[in-house]
Amino acid sequence: MRYDIVSDTHGWLAPELLDALQGADTIVHAGDCCSPEDYKQLAKIAPVHMCLGNNDYDPYAYPPDVDKLVKFFSEGLRWQICHYQQRLKLADCDIAICGHTHRPLIERDVRTGTLVMNPGSPTYPRGSGATMGRIIIEDGKVADARIIPLEINPASRWLSF
Repeated sequence: MRYDIVSDTHGWLAPELLDALQGADTIVHAGDCCSPEDYKQLAKIAPVHMCLGNNDYDPYAYPPDVDKLVKFFSEGLRWQICHYQQRLKLADCDIAICGHTHRPLIERDVRTGTLVMNPGSPTYPRGSGATMGRIIIEDGKVADARIIPLEINPASRWLSF
């Protein structure tokens, strides 16, 4: 099962990001989507699990399962999504997804063994180029987890408006 992980899209889904998401079984968004229309566009690709970020000002614009801390169970694993890494409850999950910093991160928590991922940002990256994450689950275990660099043409942002 392929989970594609994004965060901090801030109201713009680059065509290159949308292409990279094709074929995902599930999309996990770690907040600051900033656009109910973008959420709907992602949901046309695959089911979406999303948390609210500090720039998602209208929580009622999203489905009721979108909240500040989102938990779900899939492929035998407990997932959590929170925009802020420090608010994740690592002892209560196997995979923890965060955003906010716009900087990619992937690590195992030494205390709990939880996989922690921040996919960075495809829209406003900091410290690196545009990125997203991908996690592959096989037989109830993480088979692969990686940060994926995206080649986004900055001009495409202005051409999409």
